[in-house]
Amino acid sequence: MTAVGFCGEWFVFTCDKKLVAIHTKRARESFVFDCSTAEKKPTNTKDDNNSDGGASEETGSDKVLAFSVSPSGKLVALTDDTKRLVLFHCEPSWQCISIRWVVRRCTSLMFSQAEDELLATDKSGDVYSFSVVEPQREGELKMGHLSMLLAVSMSPDDKYIITADRDEKIRVSHLRSPYNIQSFCLGHQQFVSALLVPSGHPHWLLSGSGDGTMKLWEYESGRELQSWDLKELEETQSSEADKQKMPTVCRITSSADARHVAVQCERVSTVHFFTVDQEGEEKLVPHRRVSLSHCPLDMTFDPEGRLWVLMDSSDAPLQIYTHRRDSWECDAESPELNRVTEAFKPHWDTLEASTKTNNRFEHLYKVSFDNVTTYLQKKRQRLEKQQQKRGVAQKANSNKKTKKETSEAVTESST
Repeated sequence: MTAVGFCGEWFVFTCDKKLVAIHTKRARESFVFDCSTAEKKPTNTKDDNNSDGGASEETGSDKVLAFSVSPSGKLVALTDDTKRLVLFHCEPSWQCISIRWVVRRCTSLMFSQAEDELLATDKSGDVYSFSVVEPQREGELKMGHLSMLLAVSMSPDDKYIITADRDEKIRVSHLRSPYNIQSFCLGHQQFVSALLVPSGHPHWLLSGSGDGTMKLWEYESGRELQSWDLKELEETQSSEADKQKMPTVCRITSSADARHVAVQCERVSTVHFFTVDQEGEEKLVPHRRVSLSHCPLDMTFDPEGRLWVLMDSSDAPLQIYTHRRDSWECDAESPELNRVTEAFKPHWDTLEASTKTNNRFEHLYKVSFDNVTTYLQKKRQRLEKQQQKRGVAQKANSNKKTKKETSEAVTESST
């Protein structure tokens, strides 16, 4: 997974097995954490997946699967496919606080607003809670789904935990008693791949899906407020085949001032911008669609409201977009961009290798099985064969009748 974020004035990104933090304002030494050289799992640690309850050797490749930044920007957590859960603090300097172990490979992480708890979701549909105050304590099972969890979010008051799964469901549960379900947000036609409670709007929830739509919810009641089909927002379509594609919404992010929302789709070289409507009846209004020179890998707003986009390009892997005069303009001369790009270059080879993969959501689409069409097709073929057999039989009977009549006529004439 390749992802970017901001930890105060630190630009943080993950690529392959590394987490790298680069200071955007001052010439401070970059922080690099390499999972391949990190602490290995102790051989005496119990593995919940091992039937005999003994130790098992990890076979993961140490690739980073997810990372999260705390609301204050002072803490960072990551998890990899060797089942590590690593906790850092970045102020006054970067330091690894703890390395713990998750039961199964995780799909997403989320800090609570109070920053005393870290939630981790996994592919089996479970949510585990890890203490931040006691960084060595093992995780506790919080709740579970019957399907793979893909995204998690929380209400700003830490009252609700919001989880999204492969079966198109968004569940809103009480954090302290997750068996108590507040509501479901239902309406997507494919897996839900992104969640966001936007800045400044604590009762809203934005969700993105593999069906190519983004929806706005009032999540406490489960009521859908707005919905956008991102294909319809495209200004042009290059071919009929493109019109049939459903772009997967893989990232929704909002600016700190709560005025702007940016939406990214997997393997689509555009970014959709929405603005908060302060006066009209609509809550969010599509604002701009910015075309990029390459497909974005991830994006995030910085504390100043600028959008940083990491792209699949060795020439210009990073771009900054600033809102000026009611439009979003590329700020190629930003000193922060130049500083980060220079520090970023030594890690580009690793990043470039890690992006040479297929769509990471492709395997999540459900394949429909239409047995009615197959049945009707086979039935039609069977009827055609029966009709052919009847035709052959009728022709044979006709020939026999003709021969018999001819034979009888010959016999009569001879007598």
